[in-house]
Amino acid sequence: MERHELPEEVIPPKKNRSYLAEIWRRIKRSRLAVAGLLIILALLFTALFADILAPYPYDKQNLQENFQSPGWQHPFGTDEFGRDIFSRVIYGSRISLQVGFIAVGISLVAGGMLGALAGYYGGKVDQVIMRTMDILLSIPGILLAISIVAALGPGLVNLMIAVGISSIPQYARIVQASVMAIRGQEFVEAAKAVGSSDLRIILKHIIPNVLAPLIVQSTLGIATAILTAAGLSFIGLGIQPPTPEWGAMLSGGRGYIRNYWFMTMFPGLAIMITIFGLNLLGDGLRDALDPRLKN
Repeated sequence: MERHELPEEVIPPKKNRSYLAEIWRRIKRSRLAVAGLLIILALLFTALFADILAPYPYDKQNLQENFQSPGWQHPFGTDEFGRDIFSRVIYGSRISLQVGFIAVGISLVAGGMLGALAGYYGGKVDQVIMRTMDILLSIPGILLAISIVAALGPGLVNLMIAVGISSIPQYARIVQASVMAIRGQEFVEAAKAVGSSDLRIILKHIIPNVLAPLIVQSTLGIATAILTAAGLSFIGLGIQPPTPEWGAMLSGGRGYIRNYWFMTMFPGLAIMITIFGLNLLGDGLRDALDPRLKN
């Protein structure tokens, strides 16, 4: 019986990379983008496991240990009430990331739908929606957020709503411009020809094709939302004590900054590192999702 020898080496056919794999490959080529991703992952890990990582409860007071300088027992020192600043910074990451993600979620959903309606229908619908967005854009975002919080009252929920509403116009304009560029393409006309409703066309065919700029804007928007929330808490319109929030911690330590620098330095560093990491990741995503960089 004849024996058929197998070839020594079988080279599998080359497979085309998936879209997500191609994006990940481009992100890995940028060291700054990878650094930003690692920073954000570390912050998410810290926020999720704050109860385990924090050596003390964030609201535990000990007036006999107030104003202690950084040391082994208290790595970041203690505040005027003897609370451990390291623990409060760790718990503050949970609050800041929560505000950032939920506020961006509010502005992304509301702004995305308004922009999609304006870009898809055009005409009077576009004029009404986009002129309203132009009015909101004429007001500085921080001032608009201050006005909303002043009307609703301070607190975590009201803070997220205020920051989210103040960012709606940016997402609406991005989606409106993207939808106008693709609404006349063949796949949209084909969906209309087979009888798809306008809502189905917008949700199933148009929105998925405008996700790339939205993802980039959302990443950068989280950084802006965290910074805005910290600013509102700094002036007393955001998170209220004793809940640890980085902006409120800065506000509480500014009266002691000359003698006890650590009360403001570590919350400030937490804000800076978070914003830095989100901006690096946003820049990396922008480059990875840019179709002009495929080759």
